[in-house]
Amino acid sequence: MIKIIYALLLSLLTALPAWADAGDAAVERARAAYTARQVAGLERAAANVPPEHVLMPYVEYWRLMLTGRSDEARVADFLARYPGSRVAELVRSDWLKSLGVRSSWAQYLAAYPALQKPDVGHRCYAYRAEWAQGNRSQAREAVALWFSGRDLPNACDPLFSQLMEAGFINEEDVWRRMRLALEAGNIRVAQAVSRSLPEAQRPAPSVFDQAARDPARLLSNGKRDLGQRGERELALYALGQVAKNNSRAAESALQKVAPKLSEAEQQVAWARLASWAARRHEPVALAWYQQAGDVAVTDFQREWWVRAALREGDWKTVQRVIESMAESSRAQPVWRYWRARALQANGQRQAANAIFLSLSREHHYYGQLAQEELGPVIAAPQINVKTGGENVAAIARTPGIARAQALYALDLRSDAALEWNWAIQDFSDTQLLAAAELARQMAWYDRAINTAERTRELHDFELRFLAPYRELAQQAARDNQIDEAWVFGLMRQESRFINVARSNVGAAGLMQVMPATARWIAQRLGIKGFDTREMQDPARNIQFGAYYLKHVQTSLDGSPVLATAAYNAGPGRAQRWRSSQQMEAAVYIESIPFAETRDYVKKVMSNAMYYAQRFGQPSVLLKDRLGVVPSRKTAVAAEPADASAEDE
Repeated sequence: MIKIIYALLLSLLTALPAWADAGDAAVERARAAYTARQVAGLERAAANVPPEHVLMPYVEYWRLMLTGRSDEARVADFLARYPGSRVAELVRSDWLKSLGVRSSWAQYLAAYPALQKPDVGHRCYAYRAEWAQGNRSQAREAVALWFSGRDLPNACDPLFSQLMEAGFINEEDVWRRMRLALEAGNIRVAQAVSRSLPEAQRPAPSVFDQAARDPARLLSNGKRDLGQRGERELALYALGQVAKNNSRAAESALQKVAPKLSEAEQQVAWARLASWAARRHEPVALAWYQQAGDVAVTDFQREWWVRAALREGDWKTVQRVIESMAESSRAQPVWRYWRARALQANGQRQAANAIFLSLSREHHYYGQLAQEELGPVIAAPQINVKTGGENVAAIARTPGIARAQALYALDLRSDAALEWNWAIQDFSDTQLLAAAELARQMAWYDRAINTAERTRELHDFELRFLAPYRELAQQAARDNQIDEAWVFGLMRQESRFINVARSNVGAAGLMQVMPATARWIAQRLGIKGFDTREMQDPARNIQFGAYYLKHVQTSLDGSPVLATAAYNAGPGRAQRWRSSQQMEAAVYIESIPFAETRDYVKKVMSNAMYYAQRFGQPSVLLKDRLGVVPSRKTAVAAEPADASAEDE
């Protein structure tokens, strides 16, 4: 069916070559042989692909990767034949890493500038290549790679050794990276980094193991020598691990070890305890942040300091802490908005309005809220810039887009999306809108939306907020007496209208219904012989998704914000995140402990505003749509679904 739709569409845009069907079949066989690493099968299939086939670059790429990736002449020929293409980038990336492994530094430096998107490994090889030629001008940039709590590619190890030998990375830098790794929870990375310390200062491997397995026991072990810095760093890590589950136990442990910690280390410990307490919405978090002081607190911890202050209505602390963030953090829409709210609450209305005005020009959740804070100001009407005809046909003929269409028609969706994204990366707004319209015509809805969202000056909000399956969604909304715009806002966020979408935890279809939830709904609706494969049917999926959305809304005091959070993370969690006092829903959303759910709720509610406007619904402010979150109840609704969101 996909091929039929694709062929009909393409016939309207450009002539479909006569060899397409036979060539497509050969491409599919070539892909299968490449995946199975069958050289002979790949060669047989490739011989049957017409040279002018739009996917010939992929066939040649598969052949090169299996049989010629180390052949310099073949690599050079491939790069010359397909310049600027995604597959050329893949080949160049692979070739550069092979040059790096062989320390072919002159060749590396000659080829590296053409790589458009180097990863960390490439950058490490590039710095090593410059170093080998006596060029140390970018030593500072190379050192910046060191300060990461993540595991880095093996290609970086020799670079870091060179930097240490030359004195660009010193012992204090090693301690700093070890702490970054521990803060990120990467204890094995921390252990590996510690090997760069003098042997007498390294914590024993057994101490790392105990910190990971039983942090409470490590802290209670009176035989630990906290006179050693390494032991203290692991004690700080252990305190954070205990605080993750129990604030009072962590506080007790900290009070016992505090005399053996420096003042700065005690402040680091209080900051870690405060951050975990803030994520559990414990009022003590603010007092612990005060004990930590500004210097010992990271920007991530400052974010939770602000959230704790928001829940307490402490606008002076909100303003002060945001203003203490690094500029890169302070410039994010979230902290610009809440800083403006704090300025407003603290009587600095003019300064607040300047921030609101700037934010109001941006098309997202905070832009919408900022516009509303400006008061009865008439917002500029949305102008949907339309494109079609020859503009769309011209985009369809561009090589990258043509390859993406062909890959999509062969159901190679992942490659198709990557090819599409590569093709549009330098498009103008007009080209982006034409590409988005092409994707819409193909029913490739997620690419249509993602492409339309990239425009900078010219916008088409009807493309950004597509409304396929409208009749099904309208019926489901009516049946469950919920807002159609809300249903669409959630569906757009869940799947971008990809009917075959499936999450890594098994949620399926347009509204990403979990199998356990689907079975529970089928039982509630009296549907006999239900099979979870029915979730691939748009009608059934929307029916079940809307039913569940209504169920959680009813069980959570009718709040659409609580229901949206529950849809993503489960009703029990949405309930626990409430306060004993009624609160502004925007504050509740901002203090959701799960980053995924926090972002999800903002986007769903923002989406609903755009859909309401598209559907011609009466104008309602986003602030009114969010409303307030009632105080917490003791009872929690039964959870039929396995929650998929995770703590950040």
